[in-house]
Amino acid sequence: MTTTINQMKCACSPCLCIVNLSDAIAKDGKYYCSEACAQGHLDGAGCSHKGCDCNSN
Repeated sequence: MTTTINQMKCACSPCLCIVNLSDAIAKDGKYYCSEACAQGHLDGAGCSHKGCDCNSN
């Protein structure tokens, strides 16, 4: 039996988002919901998804 994973939690630790792997931003073998998360919130921006305040880390 083969299991295919299509969605997973954003690799940004404080982020609450679930991302579709086909839409995710891949960086260093991890999947992120936004450029802000993928870049480690360097400019202080969050992912801007409703209900998620991952820029508050």
